[in-house]
Amino acid sequence: MAALPLLRLGTRGSKLALTQTGLVRDALAAADIGLPERAIEIVPIRTTGDVIQDRPLSEVGGKGLFVKEIEEALFAGRIDAAVHSMKDMPTTQPMGLFIASFLPREDARDVLIGATSIAGLKQGAVVGTSALRRRAQLLHLRPDLRIVNLRGNVDTRLRKLEAGEVEATILASGGLRRLGLTNVGVPIPEDQMLPAVGQGAICIECRENDRKVRDWLRAINHTATETAVQAEHAMLAILDGSCRTPIAGHATLDAHGNVHLRGQIARPDGSELISTERRGPAREAQHLGRDAGLELKMKGGPGFFTA
Repeated sequence: MAALPLLRLGTRGSKLALTQTGLVRDALAAADIGLPERAIEIVPIRTTGDVIQDRPLSEVGGKGLFVKEIEEALFAGRIDAAVHSMKDMPTTQPMGLFIASFLPREDARDVLIGATSIAGLKQGAVVGTSALRRRAQLLHLRPDLRIVNLRGNVDTRLRKLEAGEVEATILASGGLRRLGLTNVGVPIPEDQMLPAVGQGAICIECRENDRKVRDWLRAINHTATETAVQAEHAMLAILDGSCRTPIAGHATLDAHGNVHLRGQIARPDGSELISTERRGPAREAQHLGRDAGLELKMKGGPGFFTA
């Protein structure tokens, strides 16, 4: 009889999600914590966000749709930890759950596929994306573009592009790189398109009272990624961000341990972008994020996202 797994990792069932969970499994197996690869099971879970493909997430409940069923499995004890793309995570976790660790962040930039640059898109080109942030940023730069909803996993979106349903699309560089698609598309400079909060980062969530699992997960935590994401999420929490508001944010750490956070809010039609940035020591990451969020909220005013 096969031995029961010591750790069950829950994840979405897409190729990218399974690849990312494989990276977590490999990191745990390589750490000196008594968890060989054979003792770690990957458990795919279908989420509401995966089921609904015909509408933008903003119309059906937002980013939490990609984590709800996985967190329910955690509460029910069907899995011991959950692997998420950090950009799918709400700013707070349900009581009793805890983000225990992060893998090293991948390239956080967006990638344009179908043209060599945003300026190089033909007049009135049809660009597919389901992200309000990308839509607003594109329209700010190129109000002539026609933006259409494009949902699905990486392969699905690339197939729709190849079939001519859209002339260009935008995907996250980190996901493409993890799938080995390093030669697909052209990275968009951050001064043209600031990434989504958490983009490129993988987090692992567990039950707060499960000390053994927490200790295992903390053994592989990448502190610089954790600090950067804390700054970004602190900003997002102040802005009450969800999939219904175009918000961007990206923090990095330099060699001296200082945080550089850039944040941005936009009108959904791209007619106005408001940006800010903060620099400071890593220990003040969350304070920097909150302060940036307060500035953006004040500059935008109460009607910014509904005007």
